[in-house]
Amino acid sequence: MKTFYILGVDQSTQGTKAVLFDETGKRVERCDLPHKQIINNKNWVSHDPEEIYRNVVAVCRHVIEKAGIDKNQIACMGIDNQRETTVGWDRKTGQPVGNAIVWQCSRAKDLCNRISMDSTAGDEIYRKTGLKLSPYYPAAKMAWMIEHFPGMKEKIKSHTLALGTVDSWVIYKLTHGISFKTDYSNASRTQLFNIRELTWDKGLCHRFGIPEDTLPEVCDSDSVFGNTDLEGYLERPIPICGVLGDSHGALFGHNCRNEGDIKATYGTGSSVMLNTGFEPFFSKQGLSTSLAWKVNGKVSYVLEGNINYTGAVMSWLKDKLGMLQSTSEISRLSSEADPNDQTYIVPAFSGLGAPWWRDDTRAAITGISRMTGRKEIIKAASECSAYQINDIIEAMRKDTSLNISQMCVDGGPTRDKYLMQFQSNITDIGVRIPNAEELSVIGTAYLAGISAGLYDENNVYNAISYNLYHPKMDSNVREEKIFGWNKAIKMLLGE
Repeated sequence: MKTFYILGVDQSTQGTKAVLFDETGKRVERCDLPHKQIINNKNWVSHDPEEIYRNVVAVCRHVIEKAGIDKNQIACMGIDNQRETTVGWDRKTGQPVGNAIVWQCSRAKDLCNRISMDSTAGDEIYRKTGLKLSPYYPAAKMAWMIEHFPGMKEKIKSHTLALGTVDSWVIYKLTHGISFKTDYSNASRTQLFNIRELTWDKGLCHRFGIPEDTLPEVCDSDSVFGNTDLEGYLERPIPICGVLGDSHGALFGHNCRNEGDIKATYGTGSSVMLNTGFEPFFSKQGLSTSLAWKVNGKVSYVLEGNINYTGAVMSWLKDKLGMLQSTSEISRLSSEADPNDQTYIVPAFSGLGAPWWRDDTRAAITGISRMTGRKEIIKAASECSAYQINDIIEAMRKDTSLNISQMCVDGGPTRDKYLMQFQSNITDIGVRIPNAEELSVIGTAYLAGISAGLYDENNVYNAISYNLYHPKMDSNVREEKIFGWNKAIKMLLGE
């Protein structure tokens, strides 16, 4: 077998990583660089696009040198990116018009409020995009840029303004300004893309005041987005032939490519994503509808639920309450707690996310008895992640009637054996945990390798092994625990 390597880049919120994969799909080496989180006194969150691009090139170079391989053996490249973070730049000079507005930043909320004054706006936006009007999405961020960054009207008039998500910016720079492109997964998260007609929507562009010629060309996720020599580092340019938003990359990395496949990513918050196949389901349960990708000329859709607080609850216990010295203690202490304790923590520190979507609530602890102690509080904090994910899975079942019997998971908290067993118990499904951590970049690297004809789309997944948790909880106990959780939610919501 001829030796070759696939280069994967994960451009995420906190930093950028490059990972090398060999001809069998196994990870060879990894290199990371952080970038500055720019937060002002208005709590606006920004990134420097130039720093992000410098780091992309740097980690690619470093990972090749760290692995000690012949750089001429790099066959192609895949990119996944932090979704919704928005960049504007001048296509003529390649210079950013200002800092990128990060997905977490809500500075465009007043703009969204203004748009919502038209009573037809919210319904039109949701029908076309599967997303509720929000400053979270790039449409409002782009509109804010046009209104507030200097020189924007001149750039629009001269047709030199480019607006896009981070993937478009990185591709543009890597190809020396030749390619201004994005893929279907990223386009579907902008709130400007019609997910039924699969095109930028003229009506939505007009509603947000975004000229269509400022937006990138939307390409299949497995197409060739351009060629790069990594700023002259490579003697032979390589194709960029796989691009996905990071959560979509994780779905592909888990091989969740069929209808009914589901994955959950645990982090500060959590994302649960269900592949719904070739037809979109518009949720009646508070979930978002997006495109998973367009691969082999066919689109796949997803339902997604985002949770505000999962892993962050444990950070709160450690950093604010001093109940933990290290998160490595969580599994042991939860296992040692009284299993019959009925304490629940509803972590609505900044409101409840999917499927509730109530930003007017705050966190609560209920069910404490005289016997409740430190271990029981830690157990309740761990279990609240599983309860919230179960709520989303139940919403997905109601929306789709799909049989969800197993879930793939990734993220740091999946190392917590107590949490993973409890997740399997409370959802009554199998939970599959991979032996790899970088599922987003695995997904986009595998997509690139498959696109280039270098990986077999079935055999390459053999490079990842899984540990499977089976449900072990009695059904009556499960129902009692879920009843207690629902009671805590209703109490919080005043129902």
